[in-house]
Order: sequence, then structure tokens, then C-alpha cells
Amino acid sequence: MAFGFDSIRYSYPSRRRVVFGKKGMVCSSQPLAAQAGLDMIKKGGNAIDAAIAAAVCLTVLEPNSCGIGGDAFALVWTGGKLYGLNSSGPAPMGIDADEIRSRYGKRMPEYGWAPVTVPGIPSAWANLSKRFGKLKFEELFEPAIEYAKNGYPAAPVTSLLWDRCCSRYKNEFK
Repeated sequence: MAFGFDSIRYSYPSRRRVVFGKKGMVCSSQPLAAQAGLDMIKKGGNAIDAAIAAAVCLTVLEPNSCGIGGDAFALVWTGGKLYGLNSSGPAPMGIDADEIRSRYGKRMPEYGWAPVTVPGIPSAWANLSKRFGKLKFEELFEPAIEYAKNGYPAAPVTSLLWDRCCSRYKNEFK
């Protein structure tokens, strides 16, 4: 037992347990996304390929939590070096900060076009894949395309969140 670590004893208030993998592991809030990432590793891909495939799947499987219109940040350790990526989307070129302040005051609105930024996720995926990935970029999208075309069982939590979002937006945009 090195450094006081005991894989049998789990002192955190969670139902999750320690899991070990010999050839790789992919973790996600959605098992189908994790499986897509693992499939990329089985095809000869690496952790970057797996992470992108899982993330792309989440835009289909959990669109209320992980959308293609968001931002992405990454830390990649490879070849003894650390690389960082900030792919947060900038504000659109045509937006005027003074106009936004005069319209909304000190608080940015939650809905509408004013709070929208240019999505950073697509360029993050492309840049990470090009620089660090092993598989063809298009190949990483295949599991998500399959789920989008043929369907998948929605997780109970996702179903609950969709219901909440539908209720919220229905009332917000009457």
C-alpha cells in the first residue's frame, strides 16, 4: 500500500469504486460515449482520439450538458512535455459592448443572441486531432453519427433534464 492508498477502502461519499484498466480507460457521464472512446483505443487510437470521440457522442447523447456550441480546454502530456489549449470562443466581431450595457445593464441576459459566443469546441477537436491524434478525424464522429441516425436509449437523468429544459424554455419564450 504505497502512499496510504488502499483500493478496497473508498473514503469518499460516492457509490463509485476504484477501477483499473491495463490497456486504457475512458470515463464519461454517459456509458455509450465512454464506449465510443474505448472503441477508438481498440482501433489503435490514443487518449486524444478517445476523448474527442466521447465528446462528440455527448453532443448527441446529452445535448443539454455537452453541446457543439461551447468552449473547450485541454491539457495534454505527451513526449515529456505539457501542452495547453484554450479554445474558448470569442465574442462575435459585430457585437458592441457599449450597446449591450445600454440594453441590459450590468448583467448579461441568459437567453437570446447577446450571450452567444463563437463556438470553440469544433476548432479544439480539429486542432487536438491534427496535432496529437492517431486516427482519421472523420472516424472519431462515426459512433455519434450512428446514435443520431438510429437512436439510443436515453439515460433517466438525461430524460429528466430534457423535461426540465423543455418546461423552462416553454415558459421563457411564450
